[in-house]
Amino acid sequence: MLINKTLRSSTFKVALICIVAFGAVVVALFGYVYSATASYVLGRSDRAIDADRAALERVYETGGRDGLIAAINGLRADARLNGRVYLLADPSFAVVAGNLGSWPRVLAGGGGRANFEGGDRPSSDANRSLLRAAFTTLANGDHLLVGTDISDLDRFARQIYLALGLVVLLIFVLALIAGVAVTRRTVGRIEAINATSRAIMQSGLGERVPVHGSRDEWDQLAANLNSMLDRIEVLMGEVKQATDNVAHDLRTPLTRMRARLERACGGARNASADQSLIADTMADLDDVLRMFSSLTRISQIETSTRTSGFGAVDLFEVTEGVVELYDAAAEDKDIDLKVIGDRPAFITGDRDLLFDAVANLVDNAIKHGRNAGRVTVELKRGDNDAVIAVCDDGPGIPPAERLHVFRRFYRLERSRCTPGNGLGLSLVAAVARLHEARIELLDNAPGLKVELRLPSA
Repeated sequence: MLINKTLRSSTFKVALICIVAFGAVVVALFGYVYSATASYVLGRSDRAIDADRAALERVYETGGRDGLIAAINGLRADARLNGRVYLLADPSFAVVAGNLGSWPRVLAGGGGRANFEGGDRPSSDANRSLLRAAFTTLANGDHLLVGTDISDLDRFARQIYLALGLVVLLIFVLALIAGVAVTRRTVGRIEAINATSRAIMQSGLGERVPVHGSRDEWDQLAANLNSMLDRIEVLMGEVKQATDNVAHDLRTPLTRMRARLERACGGARNASADQSLIADTMADLDDVLRMFSSLTRISQIETSTRTSGFGAVDLFEVTEGVVELYDAAAEDKDIDLKVIGDRPAFITGDRDLLFDAVANLVDNAIKHGRNAGRVTVELKRGDNDAVIAVCDDGPGIPPAERLHVFRRFYRLERSRCTPGNGLGLSLVAAVARLHEARIELLDNAPGLKVELRLPSA
């Protein structure tokens, strides 16, 4: 099954194309080496042949036919010229002098150059010799041939062809084995991802792509996919929790509204009581609408890139506006609310969203801080960021709970009786993500300090 997928995979087809291309390059390289070598050897041989022929022609011009015959016989006896061939033939191509038994049949006409087998040479290795010769016709009609043995070039060519064949065969075998091995590994890893995907579709998000520990790109892909699945599982859990919390938080006001309406339906009409019932029902409906409005606003912030509406924002102006807005609420609990810090502190962002985020932090500090306490909004400006810190001296948040308070509808046990729906810090987190900011919950000793660290303009 796996071998069939390997042979049909696009990776294997690409590997075959690469093998063919590499083989063509090797063949071309060997061809170039042979061509360059043969050209060099033949050029050197032709220069030596031409030099010998010119020398013999000069001998003929000065000493005539007898002088040429004597010169050829002298060259035959010279041991240093082993491998050279000389032949003088009459006009009918009958041998007059030289070390070839007959005039080669491939050499015809008045002159030229050619290669031929040295089968007519008297030497013991004649049958294996390849000769290259140049010939010309002298003034008296005689034919003069000068040549040399190029058998080494022929043997070199045969060795090149043999080596080329073996190398190409070896390359194709090794490349084919490597291609199948690499493709099989690739197909195996892809099949593991496909199998995990099918398992997830059938049984849920509990499956994960196996990581082999090789730390290669496939392990990196598997780790990224597993991280994505972890994130999806967390988000699905948050959606389920949000759904459960919405259902829980809606049940109470809806139950109250139904009970009031049921009592009013079964009782006598009374203008004062009906007016009170209507007011209470509208208050409960306002709570429900506020909760849905908060959810919608958080979703809009998280699913949009509102950076097109970003501009220069003075954080001191924003924090001053929030403090002025909540000044009356702070006075009701006898809380000292003030803003301190550097001004101006400009960043690039959405002023309305930042105002809402800081307002939620101040609102939480007032609600959950102690009566007759203090809430301070601090603004610090750095080289690369600006920090808004909202500090209170209330009971704070236990360290174990700080990772959860930014989840939607999450509320501490002691805050269950406090008005609210657990969406304020979720909105703050959404605004922070949009502005690429960082939120930290710190001890204020006593109380809580929430830092919103935003990149500077």
